[in-house]
Amino acid sequence: MRHALPIAVVGVAAMVLTACTGSTPVADPVSTTPSDTTVSSTTAASSTTTSTSTTTSSTTTSSKPGGTSQGAPPPGRSGGGRCAAYPTPACTGVPPGTKLSAVTLNSGDSYRVSQDGAVLDGMHIPGNLLITAHNVTVRNSQIDGFVTDEYENVDYSYTILDSTVGPASGCDSQPGVGEGSFYARGVLIRNHGDGFRDSGNDIEIHDSYVHLCSNPGDHSDGIQSYQGGHNLVLDHNTLDQRDATDITAPIFLTDLTNTVSVTNNLVAGGTYSIQVKGAGGTVVVRGNRMVDKSWVYGPVESECGNIQWSDNTLVTIDSNYTVTSTVGPLPCHG
Repeated sequence: MRHALPIAVVGVAAMVLTACTGSTPVADPVSTTPSDTTVSSTTAASSTTTSTSTTTSSTTTSSKPGGTSQGAPPPGRSGGGRCAAYPTPACTGVPPGTKLSAVTLNSGDSYRVSQDGAVLDGMHIPGNLLITAHNVTVRNSQIDGFVTDEYENVDYSYTILDSTVGPASGCDSQPGVGEGSFYARGVLIRNHGDGFRDSGNDIEIHDSYVHLCSNPGDHSDGIQSYQGGHNLVLDHNTLDQRDATDITAPIFLTDLTNTVSVTNNLVAGGTYSIQVKGAGGTVVVRGNRMVDKSWVYGPVESECGNIQWSDNTLVTIDSNYTVTSTVGPLPCHG
């Protein structure tokens, strides 16, 4: 469980972020800092370089991009989003050249968004992002902490696109992105013990990269269901847990999740790398590639009788996550 986030009262002197061509607020009243950043093509995955710019942001009503809930993609798809093959740090997160405008945290160690339909575009949030509104969009942004839409036992909803989540160094044991109802594409999660958290309905995660860490006593996971709901799509992501030591699994879906599609992912590390148990409805695990011998105990520990399991393969990869060879089929084990 996440720790409760404090709510601050914003003073009357605070300003409202607006679009260049309008006055619709993109979030709660906040102040911007005078120093902005530009993402460098050589450091897009981990840092920013200083530049000077005017604070800008776009404000439109958000809408969820088309996903794959209506039908799983063909087995073995290896490219998607900005990535020619499987997602890497180079083709996920804030796009190179994006100018980021820093904001001042307005809710303790978090930046809180409470307006339905708000859009955050090109923002640098030097803490956590707390979403307490529906249909929020976050894109081309850097969040140095975690992102959550669950607050006081209420789940909200948002879309996050082409954004970087996590501190530039160290390890935050909290889940990077979660957890009530969200759509993610092109997201880079770095330096988090858990990558994605599934605790609600209608969650889709596509074309994203997760590099996991751990602190002593953690049970690190790439994606974990926690009192999960219905309709989870995990398609074409890279989940790398090889550098973490206090671990469970890159794919750990064991808690009350119904109707699950796990397709076309590249998976590395973990105790048992793919763990899918206790799920109801239609459960599909297809077209995934597992890095051979990257696990501690075994590649799979799942309830095979409840899973439509097909075309999953053991592979080897290079340092750029390019598949270099196919070792053989990956059967389901329970």
